[in-house]
Amino acid sequence: MLFNPSRDEARNFLFESWRKHRAMELLTPLEDLTAQLISKHPEYFAALENPQQHQEQDYLPEQGATNPFLHLMMHLTIEEQISIDQPPGIRAHFVRLTQKLESEHEAQHRIMECLSEMIWQAQRNRTQPDAAVYFECLEKQ
Repeated sequence: MLFNPSRDEARNFLFESWRKHRAMELLTPLEDLTAQLISKHPEYFAALENPQQHQEQDYLPEQGATNPFLHLMMHLTIEEQISIDQPPGIRAHFVRLTQKLESEHEAQHRIMECLSEMIWQAQRNRTQPDAAVYFECLEKQ
């Protein structure tokens, strides 16, 4: 992302972007992009429309629930990566997957799987994220 928000800051940004979109208020370009991404995920509307209930909620893997905030922030990360082609070659993978899947959104979900794998391996190995892991996964998509 262009910024490195805390968990609360990221959640507040998502809540506020969606609130402003629904109220038809003026949005910044990043808020507008965020609202567009949220609109593709109606399953997250309830969480985003109830900040008091969801601001502090944890989403643990063993509960089997997807963390809507993490999911949307990863979409924003991927949007930025594609826009600046960083790491170099990510845009070409996005174009290839979009053509293969006939959906930009589904292409992003495939990229997200690989981004998650890279982050998970880095955390597990206590190393920096490795773009080679990212691209090796993308090649298999």
